[in-house]
Amino acid sequence: MVRPDGCVGIAERVPYRRECTTTWCSSLRVMAPAALTHESRDPVLLTGATGYIGGRLLDRLEQADRRVRCLTRRPEALAERVAVGTQVVVGDLLDRQSLASAMDGVQTACYLVHSMGASGNFEDLDRRAAINFAQAARAAGVGRIVYLGGLGSGEDLSAHLASRQEVGDILRGSGVATIELRASIVIGSGSASFETVRALVERLPAIPAPRWVETAAQPIAIDDVIDYLVAALTFDHAASTIVEIGGNDRVSYADVMREYARQRRLRRRVIPTPVIAARASRLLLGLLMPLHGRIAAAMVESLRNETVVQSSTACDVFSITPRGLAKAIEHALAGEDHAFAETRWSEVLAPGLASRWGGIPFKRRMVSSRVVRVGRRAEEAFAPIQRIGGPTGWYAMDWFWRLRGLIDRLRGGEGLRSGRRDPHDLRVGDTVDFWRVERIEPGRRLLLAAEMKMPGRLWLQFDVDPHDDGTEIRQTTVFDPAGYVGLAYWYLLYPVHHGVFAAMLRGLRRASLAG
Repeated sequence: MVRPDGCVGIAERVPYRRECTTTWCSSLRVMAPAALTHESRDPVLLTGATGYIGGRLLDRLEQADRRVRCLTRRPEALAERVAVGTQVVVGDLLDRQSLASAMDGVQTACYLVHSMGASGNFEDLDRRAAINFAQAARAAGVGRIVYLGGLGSGEDLSAHLASRQEVGDILRGSGVATIELRASIVIGSGSASFETVRALVERLPAIPAPRWVETAAQPIAIDDVIDYLVAALTFDHAASTIVEIGGNDRVSYADVMREYARQRRLRRRVIPTPVIAARASRLLLGLLMPLHGRIAAAMVESLRNETVVQSSTACDVFSITPRGLAKAIEHALAGEDHAFAETRWSEVLAPGLASRWGGIPFKRRMVSSRVVRVGRRAEEAFAPIQRIGGPTGWYAMDWFWRLRGLIDRLRGGEGLRSGRRDPHDLRVGDTVDFWRVERIEPGRRLLLAAEMKMPGRLWLQFDVDPHDDGTEIRQTTVFDPAGYVGLAYWYLLYPVHHGVFAAMLRGLRRASLAG
């Protein structure tokens, strides 16, 4: 297939590469994503800030000190996360009267909402919301609407894609200059399309797939989507425009699953299946991913449609070079690891959930957490944590760790190395028996990553928080299971691990009081 810009795309596991250069058209001009000075005193009206893409865009705009006004039905969901200068306005897109005050003084509005997760007819809800927004924007004198829709062409569009494009038609029909970005699968932790891939690959030993699994798509990294949205805010063009955006690889949906499995080191086969009923697909996705099941089921019906870039406009007018599929998935997984390393579980886990048998699922990981109080200052409570391992031992059931080290050696691992660089001091990168220090904040936090052989990855984290009556020590184990084998490992050995780590925490408490 030859694209209009002369690039060749092959939709059979051969990467489609597009080298974007800064080429300026005479009628279309944009500023670089970081340049947000245009109309910087006027607030950007952002809808969908509580959603996946809207939340990411909000963060980027706030980091650039751009004034933002968020329109939401649930202001309490944004109250704790928005910056000081960000406005939160209550409004409902299905109630046009509630939109007028939100649009006062606005020149640019971002429309990032959809109704696929709602009960009822999502096409009708999306249509009504778009009509209300378009009419209110025109009445308020809004100069520009930025909208994120979906790629796809032809007569036989799925209900999801047809609705996405109908919304774009309605917004453009308002007379307000509308920049409609159309994207394929969005690769990023939390994206419904990415979470669908994750659920299928992580939890099924073999993936049954109908013919549409080989349909061509052009997946795009979430950070690249945000770059395009930010650039569209400064689009210097009076007329409405459709801009098709995609990553640097043109691949099939099966390729996306295979690449995810490769990076997660999972052996998976995508098995062509002549017929899988839509009802069966919805049921399977509902079981595998209850949080995204309704949205994922609607999106799966869109997989019969090719979602590839047919126009060179994005390459011509945006100075953005999007990632390829492998880099997009790698970036998404690395971002998750970073986010977990930064997490303070005392701020995330409710007490009841933290102590539940089996822990709690948190994204793709399993988390188990427990707490003790000690009548000591934080520095005194942290001292035995910093001495853990090596000659000090693990404060309880050291025989278990020696046995675990022997099993690791038998499986080809390094076993219990019985040592650490210094008996009192720890630094990032230090080895502590068969753990490695990933993060340390003296007096506050220690994060250890296990290096023993197991079907997944395990972290052990200690957080120390001072209170009026002493100090709280929170011990959290986080397990990233390698597919269904890893999940079986977690649940089968959970009683053993729970007993071992609970005994360790009690031992730490005794050591703190004795010290």
